[in-house]
Amino acid sequence: MSKVSLAKGTRDFGAEEMRKRKFIFNGIEQVFQLYGFHAIETPALENIETLTGKYGDEGDQLLFKILDSGDFWGNIEQEYGANKEIGKLNSKNIASKIASRGLRYDLTVPFARYVSMNRHLVKLPFRRYQMQPVWRADRPQKGRYREFWQCDADIIGSNSLLCEADLMGIFHRSFEKLGIKNFVIHLNSRKILEGVAEVLNASEKFGDLTIALDKYDKIGIQGVKTELQQRGFDDEQIEKISHFLFCESLNIKTLEKWKTLLSDSKIGLTGVSELGSLLSYLEASGFNNQIVLDGTLARGLSYYTGCIFEVKVPDSGIGSIAAGGRYDNLTGIFGMPGISGVGISFGADRIYDLMEAQNLFPKSADGNCKVLFCGMDENAISYCIPMAEKLRNAQIACKIYPEASKLKKQLDYANAEKIPYAAIIGEQEMKDKQLTIKDLETGKQETLYLEDLINKLKL
Repeated sequence: MSKVSLAKGTRDFGAEEMRKRKFIFNGIEQVFQLYGFHAIETPALENIETLTGKYGDEGDQLLFKILDSGDFWGNIEQEYGANKEIGKLNSKNIASKIASRGLRYDLTVPFARYVSMNRHLVKLPFRRYQMQPVWRADRPQKGRYREFWQCDADIIGSNSLLCEADLMGIFHRSFEKLGIKNFVIHLNSRKILEGVAEVLNASEKFGDLTIALDKYDKIGIQGVKTELQQRGFDDEQIEKISHFLFCESLNIKTLEKWKTLLSDSKIGLTGVSELGSLLSYLEASGFNNQIVLDGTLARGLSYYTGCIFEVKVPDSGIGSIAAGGRYDNLTGIFGMPGISGVGISFGADRIYDLMEAQNLFPKSADGNCKVLFCGMDENAISYCIPMAEKLRNAQIACKIYPEASKLKKQLDYANAEKIPYAAIIGEQEMKDKQLTIKDLETGKQETLYLEDLINKLKL
């Protein structure tokens, strides 16, 4: 028998882990709702043409394609048979014949597809949030998985930078709610990067520039310079790129510096102006702290067109825990042009790893069950049933140990389940119509009527 194992880059989540994950999801969802966002869901499977061409060449290579059912080999033989050159047959054109669907790579492209297909139902500007898993055929490593959850919020149908300001507020409120205090929000604009390429007379290499910069966290400044050289930038261009972009500061002088350097680029100056407006909105809302302007931030996904952002926790050993940006015409790919949107995505799995490593989960995330009823015999177990239902009617979670086992075994179970109270029922308790309540943290015991226990736990 072969050894049972998980697919690489995936994980199981046990009961304790799920309680903590729910704490993350619920906290972020509450903030989404606070800002007036509506929940939607989309299928795990999308048609492959929906996904391809939206994430850049490297992103397309990370798509999980789903093998079609049925006998598809005949179609391949017909097109690449004996009468045609066998050299034309490769993995790419085979995939196009046998895999017409794929697992979603992110939640933004499916959202754009959803808006385009449901334009008659969607009132613009539309605020939606979505909390579902995505899949990427990436190389698994610490903080990077092939299956992981994203928690997205997008505003589509408005060009206003107030939308970006709201999303920055969501970052602040969500991480404060989760207890993550030392986060930093990195800001940049794809328009600024386009401006850099333009003043270097390298607009045709804009994609190469963003791909190289997107690797900065992994390979550092020297690695990015080497990558740029390999992509055809000369030494003078690379030196100017370094002078333009390798700085991290909220100092207004950074914007002034970019404004001077990009004086010959209309799109670059637009990007500088938009970042300035966004910073002024953030100052008005009180969320202008823990923010830096980061010229190296590129966000490799090709659909971004304006302000872009990433959230990182310094010295955590984990990459960005949230990110996003402005996209001006993603719905146009699906037949609904001229609609601008902006969105953010929380990496729930990385946030979980960070909170676990820094011991940030509160005790309340240990579990919601407050009481374990411990019956000393079968009569006591039957006696517990109506009392348990009264607790549940009072919205107090509880359960009954299903067997008349030794008390130590039942209490050990309660401790393992992190249940704070045991309600012990024996002959005397049934006679007096009371409960012996044991606080499993302090060891203190007291005798209470059921109504007193309900009042105690409701405090």
